[in-house]
Amino acid sequence: MINRDGARLGVMAAHRLAELECCEIAPGLTDAEFDRIESRYGFTFADDHRAFLATGLPVSQPYEEGQTWEKPWPDWRNGDPDELRKQLDWPIDCLLWDVEHGHWREGWGERPDTTEAAVATARSQLAEVPRMVPVYAHRFLPAGHGTSGHPVLSMRGGDIIYYGSDLLDYIGHEFEESPPEFREDWSPQATVPFWRDYL
Repeated sequence: MINRDGARLGVMAAHRLAELECCEIAPGLTDAEFDRIESRYGFTFADDHRAFLATGLPVSQPYEEGQTWEKPWPDWRNGDPDELRKQLDWPIDCLLWDVEHGHWREGWGERPDTTEAAVATARSQLAEVPRMVPVYAHRFLPAGHGTSGHPVLSMRGGDIIYYGSDLLDYIGHEFEESPPEFREDWSPQATVPFWRDYL
């Protein structure tokens, strides 16, 4: 069962996105579709993210030159499974790229002598970190049924920043023509272990 506050937040975010008319929105995902997606890809959506996608599934947006993703909205219903997996793997793959280029976490022990061994060790360590689920392009929420209200994170390897205090706030910052300014006293707290260390 979805947390009521999480469901309300997700529905509000979906309605705000629809009001902005910035993308095509298909009918929301059904319970059976959520079951299939979560089983296939090995994660569960956070409650607000699930309610957002159940209210309406954003599926396309005009492509702009320089975008990282040709199709930034993950099409959980009809998308290419390889593309969806690539988007899901983005946080780990980008961090492994950083490891190839010298990044190393102290908690992983001494860095191996070769790049290949360092990447293999990092990959093993990263297999245990919390799963991040794409919302749009390289903006992510943590996975996890029974959770909600997480800040949306913009993730490119170890370069991680807040992109909204929660899903509703994120929609405004990403898609409004004149997005609200981040308040000077704004200090969101990332709730997701490991990834929050990079903020």
